[in-house]
Amino acid sequence: MGVRWTKIEETSQTGFMPTDAVNTWSTGINAPGGLVDTLQLRYDLTFADTPVPNGDISNLVDNFRVILNGEVIYDFNAGATYIGATAGPSQFSYLMNHIGGRVVEDPNSAAAKTRVGYFNIPLGRNTPQGVNRYEIIINWAASAQAIASGSMSYWLRFNPNAQKTTTVVPATSFLSAVAQEQVVVRVPMNVPKGSVVTALAIFNDSEDDQYGSQGIRINQLSDFGIPISMYRSNNGDSLNGIMWNQGSTTPGDTQSFSTRLSGAILIPVFGLTGGDIVCSVDSDTATTRRFIPIMTAPIGGKSNDPVRQTQAQVTNTAKATLDGSLQ
Repeated sequence: MGVRWTKIEETSQTGFMPTDAVNTWSTGINAPGGLVDTLQLRYDLTFADTPVPNGDISNLVDNFRVILNGEVIYDFNAGATYIGATAGPSQFSYLMNHIGGRVVEDPNSAAAKTRVGYFNIPLGRNTPQGVNRYEIIINWAASAQAIASGSMSYWLRFNPNAQKTTTVVPATSFLSAVAQEQVVVRVPMNVPKGSVVTALAIFNDSEDDQYGSQGIRINQLSDFGIPISMYRSNNGDSLNGIMWNQGSTTPGDTQSFSTRLSGAILIPVFGLTGGDIVCSVDSDTATTRRFIPIMTAPIGGKSNDPVRQTQAQVTNTAKATLDGSLQ
């Protein structure tokens, strides 16, 4: 079987949707098994007026957690959410669009208060046939306007040719002083066998880098501190590599592009393994940063076997006829 999409949940209850107050959508979903490469959230929301004047709905994602069959497989926490006058993408979309997911919103300058978009989260999980349980929690930051109506739905994309499992693990939070300090980023062991750290995402608590001249040194990658602009030149940011919907107000209904998201950086670390990641971070301002390892591992190319019998019940009429007779 090839690529197949399955809707597993849909709601039109505005109580679960982002609005002008902090809000949470927590839901448990039973879903079929198979090799799942992507979890998608589709939203179609209408607000009293423009909910994010210079950005898209992903700016409202403060926390997004996915638990599959009792295992936490995705745990995103934003350092900051931006819904005011500053134009720019979100830390959530920045991360997803860097690691093989996709966060997009349809620009529509004729209806800036109606937002239609998609969060595509890479999972790469070989789930058993039968019933699987997804627990999904989104904490929404307060938008600029109240919700009026809409719908949100979760979809799974099954793909037998998916090659990697992706785990976004809980962040290591570090309060930096105005100094160069060592940060030990925790890498959990309760992840799929063969997992390595493919990238390290670092989010500040504001839309500002606040790094000194030495930037960040990851001990396993460099003997010297590397400026943030150099990381951006290496990871694709500097090539207009960041895209977002600027509040559905851009003429021509086009996406906006940028060469940076201040306060956020994703650093490829080329499959680090063997334990925690040690960094040296140079800060020019006291601030709190979140360090999030992105872990990947190989997966098989087919779905897990369904529930089945492993012991044979042998029947033999000829033998049964002679059982108990004179031998």
